[in-house]
Amino acid sequence: CKKEETHERNTESNAEANLAESSEFLSNADDKKTPRFTDFEGKTSFGMSIFNLGNAIMGSGILGLAYAMANTGIVLFIILLTAVAGLSSYSIHLLLKSSGVVGIRAYEQLGYRAFGTPGKMAAGIAITLQNIGAMSSYLYIVKYEFPLVIQAFLKVDNPSGEWYLNGNYLVVIVSCSVILPLALMKQLGKSSQTYDSYTAYTVPILAFAFVCHPEVLPIYTELRNPTKTKMQHISNISIGVMYIMYLLAALFGYLTFIGEVEAELLHTYSRIDPYDTLILCVRLAVLTAVTLTVPIVLFPVRRAIQQLFFPNKTFWWPRHIAIAVTLLTIINLLVIFAPNILGIFGVIGATSAPCLIFIFPAVFYIRIVPKEEEPMRSAPKILAACFAFLGVLFMVMSLGFIIIDWTSGTSKGSSGH
Repeated sequence: CKKEETHERNTESNAEANLAESSEFLSNADDKKTPRFTDFEGKTSFGMSIFNLGNAIMGSGILGLAYAMANTGIVLFIILLTAVAGLSSYSIHLLLKSSGVVGIRAYEQLGYRAFGTPGKMAAGIAITLQNIGAMSSYLYIVKYEFPLVIQAFLKVDNPSGEWYLNGNYLVVIVSCSVILPLALMKQLGKSSQTYDSYTAYTVPILAFAFVCHPEVLPIYTELRNPTKTKMQHISNISIGVMYIMYLLAALFGYLTFIGEVEAELLHTYSRIDPYDTLILCVRLAVLTAVTLTVPIVLFPVRRAIQQLFFPNKTFWWPRHIAIAVTLLTIINLLVIFAPNILGIFGVIGATSAPCLIFIFPAVFYIRIVPKEEEPMRSAPKILAACFAFLGVLFMVMSLGFIIIDWTSGTSKGSSGH
């Protein structure tokens, strides 16, 4: 039985090795033992791993947290932020425990080992949706901030329809001239997350803010002298640091403007002095960051699409280019024609986030950890089952609130920016 499992694992590994942008199983030189993360000699330090995971957690949506606090109140916001951070830490524990059993360093492959092809497809779809939401939000920032930067440089107080101040045109120009060339590179770095908010959308957006789970296993693999305890400490510290940053950004932004906080904090500051040098520098920095991050986020999406539809195909430039162009076209259309990012992120944050944080880590854990080690009625597996149920409940309630918000006739998720 052991040899059959090892043979199956090696067969899957050989198939995945043909992909230029895939995540494969760790090498298995010894047929008599299951591969572990410790079989891979990582070189990344403890501190750099914290930085990498923190970067994966934090996104440009930090600009919208003050608006979320304005709609929920300080106390409820802190409660929700604390709850989501704690639950995210626990879900990473489940992922690390599952990965330690089978020695896999890719989220999609963990799904494959738990449920076969359906599990792999479900994980790939969730990651794709989550990252499409991230890229859309980045380009929304380009759409709304870039015209203001140009307007400030040109000292245009009353725009009269100039094309170079039209955010839709600027999004297309930036996508074609900067993002697409970078996205066509064969390899690039890691991804990060982002979000926005409104009362009905606050909970799914906060959950979306802590989605870093697809990056946890690759970072664990690259860690020097890896252990589950060490990686859990890295996760806890990263989540804790981001928790403090999110809380401070939301609190000071909210206390500065109270009831006049806009969905994107920089817009609120622009009402005070649109030509303020400091705010202009911040805008330029944010624009540069989000523009260069879009191609980075595109890579795991393309990898997921590659594994879903072309699992046994070798790298091919026409397919590589076609996927990038198609994704950017879809995202540009979303940004141009969707009246507001809240609706898009509300749905994505209420579906992909609970899957990646709650449901998948729990059900993967239940399926992968052997019954001999932890029976189905053991406390850890019962807790994991409750965690998965919480994710389902969270998804149903969030989608319900969003639908009610849409149909009430007063939705900001379907109105203009």
